Amino acid sequence: MPTTLTSEATTVWTGDLSSGSGTVTLNSSHSAEFSVNWKARTEGVSNTTNPEELLGAAHASCFSMALANALSAAGHTPESIQTTAAVTFAVGTGVIGSHLLVSAKIPGLTEAEFEAFAQDAKENCPISKALAGIPITIEAELA
Repeated sequence: MPTTLTSEATTVWTGDLSSGSGTVTLNSSHSAEFSVNWKARTEGVSNTTNPEELLGAAHASCFSMALANALSAAGHTPESIQTTAAVTFAVGTGVIGSHLLVSAKIPGLTEAEFEAFAQDAKENCPISKALAGIPITIEAELA
């Protein structure tokens, strides 16, 4: 197993910021291609993504993996972990926060124990560390 891995995505953009558009391709996995534009970033539109949605996908998946790892290392095998990351963008400011909403099924764990594991995963998942310049909040509960 490699000790480091570099993952790649490419965006091809045409036009100016407000009326232009682009395509984001996940190069490393070849698993998806997404349309992206300014309107999707500032207003939200169906079938078109934005950098914050992609960042949310990265944060939600990283957090879930970190939580599963910490739980398993402590002898608690999760049945399921569902994480939504809501990343907020403010025009003129940039990304101003990521809010994690977590619901998990973990047999034999109390709510207090789960919250401690969730806080640890929030602070220590690599994407949370990369987002250290913004507030990261969390709501976590056992299902």
